[in-house]
Amino acid sequence: MSAPPADPGIDVRLAACLAPLAASLIDWGQDGLVLKHAGNGLWMYASARMADWLGRPGQALKGCTDAELFGEAAAALRVADQAALDQTGAQHAEHKLELAGVRREFSVLRQRLTGPDEAPLLAAVWRDLALSRRRDAQLRHALDQLEQEQLANEQLRREMHGQLPRDSATGLHNRAHFEDQLRREVDLSTREHREFALVSIELDPLPDEVRSLGSPVRSRVHETLGNLLRSNTRAMDASCRYDDERFAVLLSGVGLATAHSRMEGLRRQCATQIVAHEGREVGFTVSMGVASFPHTAHTQDELRSACEAALADARQRGGNRVTLASIRFDAEA
Repeated sequence: MSAPPADPGIDVRLAACLAPLAASLIDWGQDGLVLKHAGNGLWMYASARMADWLGRPGQALKGCTDAELFGEAAAALRVADQAALDQTGAQHAEHKLELAGVRREFSVLRQRLTGPDEAPLLAAVWRDLALSRRRDAQLRHALDQLEQEQLANEQLRREMHGQLPRDSATGLHNRAHFEDQLRREVDLSTREHREFALVSIELDPLPDEVRSLGSPVRSRVHETLGNLLRSNTRAMDASCRYDDERFAVLLSGVGLATAHSRMEGLRRQCATQIVAHEGREVGFTVSMGVASFPHTAHTQDELRSACEAALADARQRGGNRVTLASIRFDAEA
């Protein structure tokens, strides 16, 4: 905490009473401080920050009461004051008030003190929650950006050293890398309370006459689908080839509705795509199951199961469609 500034408005004896509190609980650069007489509730001192919030000179606040300064809100403040006076340690409470025409939220820490001549005093340290919450949000955003940059740099480093083998036919990442990315996304989303989507994709069965052309045609279809997946995902997303006919996509920071919209666009592209092979034109379609974390599942295993169930439903309904996993509604305890 910063040191208390020199303040000619505070009695030397009161300043001495506040010394232990000021050393441990007050940030003079941001917090407001009020010192009251515990018996009659009269304000004996208000710091410059508190005076600024109230829109009055600090000297003008001496001798005032909460009722004069806060109107109807004074009753709630008095209840919190009394609770602090009944305890030996510091007591915390939050208040929503209108000060100088501005609606504010405060965290107030109250501590009973013994003043000059053994008079009972109440010290209240006021902190503007909007400021602290804005700083917390900025810090979380900065940490999130830093983690994303570190992940991207690590992935780039590994790719440059050939440590992330890709599927030769599609150019997509392999399953091991995708699972690692999925685990990190679950951890990050759990900490940051944000959502992401997982998509399972399966090629619908090709017509008999296409299958009769053999593996070269299937390879061209896989290559085309890989290109479409890469062009429909962002750098922060991940896509992979699971096995011969199965693919998966991780959509970072995306909810169920947005994921459905994007994958429906991909499905339509697949359905209208023409693959040329030895003078023949071959089409293909895909089925997709979409699940989201944490709305349709709360763990990685549950997410995978929800995604596979949605894909199975799409296949059962004839394929060439995108099916969403059911949103969970947990019963209240």
